[in-house]
Amino acid sequence: MTHTTMKQIRNIGICAHIDAGKTTVTERVLYYTGKSYKMGEVHEGTAVMDFLVEEQERGITIQSAATTCPWTLDGQDYKINLIDTPGHVDFTVEVERSLRVLDGAVAVFDGKEGVEAQSETVWHQADRYDVPRLCFINKMDKIGADFEYSIKSIRDRLGANVIPVQMPIGAADTFEGIIDLLLMKAFYFDSSELGAIVEEREIPGELRERAEELRHDLIEQAAELDDSLTEKYLNDEELTVAELKAALRRGTIERRCYPGLVGSALKYIGVQRLLNAVIEYLPSPLEVKDVTGTHPRDHEKHLTRSKDADAPASALVFKVVSDAHGDLTYMRVYSGTIKKGSRLLNPSNNRKENIARIFEMHAKERIPLDEAHSGNIVAVIGPKNTITGETLCDTNDPILLERMTFPEPVISMSIEPKTTDDKRKLGEALVTIRREDPSFRSFFDEETGQTIIEGMGELHLEIIKNKLIRDMKVGVNVGTPRVTYRETITGKAEEVRGKFVKQTGGRGQYGDCVITVEPCTKQQAEEEELKFTDSVAFVNKIVGGAIPKEYIGSVEAGVREAARSGILGGYHLINVKVTLLDGSTHSVDSSQVAFEQAGALAMREACTKAGLCLLEPIMKVSITTPDEYLGSVTGDITSRRGHIVDMEQRSNTRIVTAEVPLSEMFGYATTLRSLTQGRASSTMEPETFRQLPAKLTKGILASV
Repeated sequence: MTHTTMKQIRNIGICAHIDAGKTTVTERVLYYTGKSYKMGEVHEGTAVMDFLVEEQERGITIQSAATTCPWTLDGQDYKINLIDTPGHVDFTVEVERSLRVLDGAVAVFDGKEGVEAQSETVWHQADRYDVPRLCFINKMDKIGADFEYSIKSIRDRLGANVIPVQMPIGAADTFEGIIDLLLMKAFYFDSSELGAIVEEREIPGELRERAEELRHDLIEQAAELDDSLTEKYLNDEELTVAELKAALRRGTIERRCYPGLVGSALKYIGVQRLLNAVIEYLPSPLEVKDVTGTHPRDHEKHLTRSKDADAPASALVFKVVSDAHGDLTYMRVYSGTIKKGSRLLNPSNNRKENIARIFEMHAKERIPLDEAHSGNIVAVIGPKNTITGETLCDTNDPILLERMTFPEPVISMSIEPKTTDDKRKLGEALVTIRREDPSFRSFFDEETGQTIIEGMGELHLEIIKNKLIRDMKVGVNVGTPRVTYRETITGKAEEVRGKFVKQTGGRGQYGDCVITVEPCTKQQAEEEELKFTDSVAFVNKIVGGAIPKEYIGSVEAGVREAARSGILGGYHLINVKVTLLDGSTHSVDSSQVAFEQAGALAMREACTKAGLCLLEPIMKVSITTPDEYLGSVTGDITSRRGHIVDMEQRSNTRIVTAEVPLSEMFGYATTLRSLTQGRASSTMEPETFRQLPAKLTKGILASV
């Protein structure tokens, strides 16, 4: 693949708050790029990208699907790899995994609401992965839509330098087209032809002055992005459209600005211009940094891979979908070329995987390929032991790309198979779901004989339950959702010994270690450059070989196992730093098993000495309510042990942001509807874990 063809690829995602019209935008994109012949509608349950039953029922996107679509601009053919991401917080992992492999994104905002709670979360996720963005103010046909307010909310609430390159003609019922501020032309879209016919006209007289003002601002801001333009601008020289576009493109790729566009996907206005902007302002795979990683056997050794087709192959798996014809593994190819029939290495588990077939995907259709080049997003069939977030690379030149981090589950539910046959099917189904969705966990509780599944929220667990029963045909009885608590230590315990000595006929067992435990947050671990796996940092300070090297990993495994199984009430222990100080060995009886046991014993005793407490998940809740119900809404939040963090007035509605314990929020949507006659809405996302009040701790531990 030549650099010219790589120049013509755009790997983009569309991300937004739930209900900002993201999937409708995607549907329009597929229609205009010739990928679907019939326009699907979310509200009719016929959206092409939402092909799961769950998605069509709920009108939301659950799984991110990857689609390749062609687009032609100025006689040049381009290829857009489009990834649709969900806006619902229960599927935050879907958003994370998509952002990790994108080169650019389109952030969609509701023209009436501007920046909403979830828009902030998604925006900050994109910041974390350095993804350049365009801002698309959608739903300009909605009553109350306000372009200038939406742009201001992006600047104020996200601190983003958004530069409008378009402005709307009218709003709500009168919204009929857009003005291109670079070309200073008006564009009208014929809705009887589904917007496929675009008419270019002069700017309406009454909007001319405002358009001139916005264009002046645009030129001023674009000139600031490029030194040579600043000079021309200061000397009152004319800046050409090509120069302005080049400056905006550079600024967007460097994330110093975000071009602002406008339209209504539902009314077919502005989507073709949005596609042009994707090509004009968002980077090709050539314009993003070379991918970096570490050597699988030496994590201190940092490696970089060039984007060339001849470089050693490397790809990141960002989604696994179970399919009747074999699991589909979606991957972004970062370097080299992956050929059909080749073998790649998964450096995480050191297993080789066959690449039996390669496809370019379009929602449900697939086009077979013989090879996939650097910069492309494809789906392959063949890998059996690779899950989301893992790397596949050249067997002779391994690299481990940076793994994605997935949040801790906050809610759990017990599940029991109905028959022996269901028991077998349940085991297989849970493995499949875990491969597809890394934020899902499951384990078997020996004491109760139940399988416990854990997820990111009530909706997440409900969808997994429906998937098991409806799609995978597993007969199960399901318990009620329960909060997943955590344990942590309240103080420090120094030099606690864990000794495991067992003498049975013949060879014995001997393991002995001394540890110190102290509280440690993720931030502290990062500052001290400690590896904070599963929220536990382990530091080895053994000198003089008191414990041989080969047993130190065993002590760590024992410590981590004790943390996983919990000490106070069987909940996962988090935010602890464990320092291994000393120990002793026996020339004959020492073994890895003995040191693992010693590590677990020391951990249990040290944490008990340090003092233990339970932590509960706290949710960030954002409620949009009409003014007249504000008192009832805030009173209800307070009665749930919540506290109000922020309150914002928007015309005659209030946006209340609160932090509330998850245990108090079950069935909240129903209560909110009845309190406000169905006029308020809310979103909820995991915020943090906080100490549970002592009187509630007793009740929780008594029920364990």
